Amino acid sequence: MSNFLTNKEMASLVEAIQTAENQSSGEIRIHIDSNTESNNAEMAFDVFKTLCMDKTAERNAVLFHVNFEKKYLTIIGDEGIHKKVQQRFWDKMHDYVTSEFAKGKFYEGLKSAVLETGIELKKHFPINGDNPNELPNEISFS
Repeated sequence: MSNFLTNKEMASLVEAIQTAENQSSGEIRIHIDSNTESNNAEMAFDVFKTLCMDKTAERNAVLFHVNFEKKYLTIIGDEGIHKKVQQRFWDKMHDYVTSEFAKGKFYEGLKSAVLETGIELKKHFPINGDNPNELPNEISFS
């Protein structure tokens, strides 16, 4: 499905999402977009809404919207998590992941970003009682 990630790496990213989500009430998704025609930021917001990521109880979902062909990454944190971590957190994460992408380390960059996001979500949204998985963990594609 992706020339940039092996099936094994994609499965491992799904496990990383599960690990990150097990520590908090937050939700994380990775979406891989191969559309080269459109505005990436607009596409990312459309995907965020299409995946119902703005519907979590605490508004604490995070989307990594990746376009490998265009070497493009958009990270969207819903308003609940964004209020807590501020823009600096996303900018630093974005810089790190895109620098890994530049070295051809697509899997490593995404995996560490997912786990790092999990640590932040755990700080701000610890689990109180039940921790339902509000959104699927699989990587989505367009």
